Amino acid sequence: MRKIAIGYDDFAKLRKNNCFYVDKTWFIKEWWENFDFATLITRPRRFGKTMTISMLEHFFSIEYAGSGALFEGLFIWEEEKYQKLQGTYPVISVSFANVKENTYDLAREKICAIIANLYVKHSYLLKSDKLLETEKQEFEQLVQKKGKMSDAVMTMAIHRLCDYMKRYYGKDVILLLDEYDTPMQEAYVYGFWKELVAFTRSMFNSMFKTNPYLERGIMTGITRVSKESIFSDLNNLEVVTTTSNKYETSFGFTEEEVFAALEEAELSDKREEVKRWYDGFTFGSYTDIYNPWSILNYLDKKSLRTYWANTSSNNLVGKVIREGNSKIKMTLEELIQGKTMITNLDEQIVFNQLDTNQDAIWSLLLASGYLKVVKSEFNVKSRRYLYELKLTNLEVQIMFEDMIEGWFRESKGAYNDFIKAFLQGDLEEMNAYMNEVVLATFSYFDTGAGISERRKPESFYHGFVLGIMIELKDSYYITSNRESGYGRYDVMLEPMEPEKPAFVLEFKVQNKEAEATLKDTVAVALKQIEDKKYDTELNARGIPSERIRHYGFAFYGKEVFIGTDK
Repeated sequence: MRKIAIGYDDFAKLRKNNCFYVDKTWFIKEWWENFDFATLITRPRRFGKTMTISMLEHFFSIEYAGSGALFEGLFIWEEEKYQKLQGTYPVISVSFANVKENTYDLAREKICAIIANLYVKHSYLLKSDKLLETEKQEFEQLVQKKGKMSDAVMTMAIHRLCDYMKRYYGKDVILLLDEYDTPMQEAYVYGFWKELVAFTRSMFNSMFKTNPYLERGIMTGITRVSKESIFSDLNNLEVVTTTSNKYETSFGFTEEEVFAALEEAELSDKREEVKRWYDGFTFGSYTDIYNPWSILNYLDKKSLRTYWANTSSNNLVGKVIREGNSKIKMTLEELIQGKTMITNLDEQIVFNQLDTNQDAIWSLLLASGYLKVVKSEFNVKSRRYLYELKLTNLEVQIMFEDMIEGWFRESKGAYNDFIKAFLQGDLEEMNAYMNEVVLATFSYFDTGAGISERRKPESFYHGFVLGIMIELKDSYYITSNRESGYGRYDVMLEPMEPEKPAFVLEFKVQNKEAEATLKDTVAVALKQIEDKKYDTELNARGIPSERIRHYGFAFYGKEVFIGTDK
């Protein structure tokens, strides 16, 4: 087995050290012959975007002229015309992957520092007679001030560098921008989206639209940020998302490539296990794509674990799910249980709509790799495609389970004690520990501005239900908000072992006008369980009423009271 190099994104290092590498060089030919002026390619993280940018740089850049040996034995080297193309273009390669700051000022400073470093790298231009003296002075000033200059200067800096390189080399420049949207995601999470959008919109326009010195350009990222946000002037942009057929096998490993790697590592008997854990991604019409990060780690460690799902903090995904409304959490319950959902999709992510638009959330999860398309169908009535979506694979499911458990980490002791008291029927302990949990975690589920105080407990309790579902998944079948008898119960727990008790839970927010105390609200909840005959479904499955426990949960702000009728 060739050496498995974990964490390397440098094409040359992998090739020079004969490390394991899956040949994706046909992308060079496909992209070059498509002749698109500016291309945006979105793929989930750790799917080879940075490696592809490195591969393109080493293939086209004059800096790497004479490095054809890196490509010997690979697909692209089979054609003589591409051998002659290697190392013949000026190339600017830049990455925003590390722009993960929590304020606008810091994010702008980091982007400007990256640009200043580009100028340092190309400081040979200062020795050229192709630049005017005033241009050389501006060049040196930008380097000396490390990018701490006006927006007007910094948003045009890469445009000007293309101009200088075009004059120096006599050829238009190939521009490569990796992880363009990393700053955008952090800006949404930390609340400076508008400021960053204004800055980057001007920059991207000068780089990819009003740039007469550009031969071609590529941007990569996880999401397709909406045209209205940052690409309003880029009407020449070819966008390739996860549902596009272009370049569908150029990122990620196909099943054929994975099985060949397993055979090389003498692990062919593990095919089905590996498939269950890491298969499931679909790009365009091509199914059975695996994420490279997990496969490389499995080949290296020979152990099935959540490698890919644990490579980042998942801040954005955690935020939109945790703070999302009850419907979002209820849909996640079903997805975790292996079910599918049907929704519209708009692959142009509008970050400022994530708080209010459920379709935007599912689009984000699809782009990020947490959901996969099972099938799509054009709806004549709405004149839009409807997509059936599902969690991508076992690794993603475990990631969500871990994320939900993390919501209650600060109150883990009280949370675990509540679960024990709940199963034992100890009402006094249930109330004591539940109030500890609410005090510790209630604000964590705060859905923010525009949501009434009366509605905020719903976000908490649906998160709480998800927590119960994960905690008791090995001993109970758990459903919520389902029809039974004459109405809809909040939560039902059906035991996997017949001798254990079943549970029906009803959650209520206190109506101060009708209910003087939380005990009165609990009484209303318990009466609803009785009047609507919520035991019907459990009785039909052979569970007698005497083995079904009823609990009413009454909320008002951060106060909670639990009662039972048995």
